[in-house]
Amino acid sequence: MDDLLDEPPGQLLLVENDSDIADALVTLLSADGYRIDLARDGQRGLHLALHDRYQVIVLDRRLPGIDGMDLVIRLRRRAVAARVLLIGALADPAERVRGLDAGADDYLVKPFDLAELRARVRALSRRRFDAAELIPIGAGRLDLTQRRVRLPDGRQVALSAREFALIRLLATQPTTVHSRGPLRRRVFGADRSPAIVDTYVHYLRRKLGGGVVRTVHGLGYQIGTL
Repeated sequence: MDDLLDEPPGQLLLVENDSDIADALVTLLSADGYRIDLARDGQRGLHLALHDRYQVIVLDRRLPGIDGMDLVIRLRRRAVAARVLLIGALADPAERVRGLDAGADDYLVKPFDLAELRARVRALSRRRFDAAELIPIGAGRLDLTQRRVRLPDGRQVALSAREFALIRLLATQPTTVHSRGPLRRRVFGADRSPAIVDTYVHYLRRKLGGGVVRTVHGLGYQIGTL
């Protein structure tokens, strides 16, 4: 653990349209050693997040172009694995729950203490996504950077972006049973056919074995084992 904490900070994406806040955060986080890219609207933030690898993404809830909540959903739907800190002006617990359910890893309410923001970014950085970070699925592993599943016999199976997004969501919440509606909204988009979840569960089972996703009758799906 000490070796991990001693590693230099990595690449960070800041998506913030308020110039004063953006300048302050760039100065603050750069002093901590992060290499920062700044986007001032959601569309630019999406473009950068999809074409570069970031350790942490800090983004505002209210953005021009693409709203921050929608941006998180789009990133997770496209299997972007960076940790996301969402910053919002509403202290309503329901708003924070929406942000976390959308795929954010943490939610910070404005006005915030700068020391607290730095601590939250450090905490997210320690849970970095690199080649060594694997999520267990029974005796197998989900490789978060290669978008592959490592089977118990050593074979590796590549996944499509949507297959990866679906199994990642299930694997990172192993005790949760997910109903089809929330899975469809978070992984595929609310406008897609309700049957799309079942279709991609079928794809995963065909590639990885029938036990990789467990059906909880009447409730939904849960990660299984390999």
